[in-house]
Amino acid sequence: MSISKKIAHKAEAVKGRTKKAVGRVTGSRRLQAEGRADQVKGNTKQAAAKIRDAFEH
Repeated sequence: MSISKKIAHKAEAVKGRTKKAVGRVTGSRRLQAEGRADQVKGNTKQAAAKIRDAFEH
């Protein structure tokens, strides 16, 4: 897995955490849910990349 893809996955998870926090502060349940979804998606992609890397070496 290339470094750029790893960074992109991490950035997606961080974006989700940020969205979730902003949603919590503003009281927007929609924004909180979107943030949670982005965070889960980024974390899932990171986990898949780690598994892929483990089998490549």
